[in-house]
Amino acid sequence: MRTRRHALLAAIVLPAVLAIGALAGCSSGTSGGAGSTTSTTTSPGTAHVLYAASLTNLMEKDLGPAFEKSTGGTFNGKAAGSTALVNDIKAKTTVADVFISASTSANDGLMGASNGNYESWYASFATSPLVLGYDPNSKFAADLKSKPWNEVVTEPGFRLGSTDPKLDPKGKLGAQAISEANLPANVATVFPEEQLVGRLQAGQLDAGFFYSSEAAEANIPTVTVGTIKLSATYTVTVLNNAQNKPAAIAFVQELLGPDGQALLKKHGYTLLPIKVTGDTSAVPTELHTVLGVK
Repeated sequence: MRTRRHALLAAIVLPAVLAIGALAGCSSGTSGGAGSTTSTTTSPGTAHVLYAASLTNLMEKDLGPAFEKSTGGTFNGKAAGSTALVNDIKAKTTVADVFISASTSANDGLMGASNGNYESWYASFATSPLVLGYDPNSKFAADLKSKPWNEVVTEPGFRLGSTDPKLDPKGKLGAQAISEANLPANVATVFPEEQLVGRLQAGQLDAGFFYSSEAAEANIPTVTVGTIKLSATYTVTVLNNAQNKPAAIAFVQELLGPDGQALLKKHGYTLLPIKVTGDTSAVPTELHTVLGVK
């Protein structure tokens, strides 16, 4: 009798236990193969971000990780001169969802039918002035701190670095500073933007053109370029052919939201009132609030 009662109890309780276990398994977020889990918040996936190389420290050390932590998504960044990135986009040699430039002129190269309609709008959000960063161990360091920069860079043996004006807005600003200072165009040697900091730190250059924010991050001492006032203008857009627009939108929200703005300040950028240029009707509705689009 006791055996029969135990069998009846097992027949009732065991299915209930299995059902509860299955339900608990569903609520834990476990799915798919062994060990695969999903967050209670749906991940936006991977954001492929092309960005001006002067933003490398911000993107790789802080903003990218912050995006991954807050959204569960993945940051995949590529740094280069802004104009070089425009060329990559047009050549379709790289996957891109978000484009962050150091110059509005780079964005202009992606807008309109004649440029492939790769973007319809962009938002300006920060700036950083052009300065001359120098090697503190250079034999010309004392002169740079006491004499006009345009005199020092013409001294025999001085090695001045810049980036390619055709590929990088900073190089274009450097060339403009050289022209306005009435210096010969060949006074500076051209290097890829992503190499300039390293070459200066390795002692291969006496000085180079940098944005004040990137120089500060790399602990590079600077002097101004006299009365010449030139600056980067940083912009962001979601490209029209973005393969993952949810991730692109989430990344822009991270960049321009309170946390992203705090990181920009931390890295030495001067925040600008966010201004949208282009077709505001093409701005994703999810970005209207952070961009101030009505």
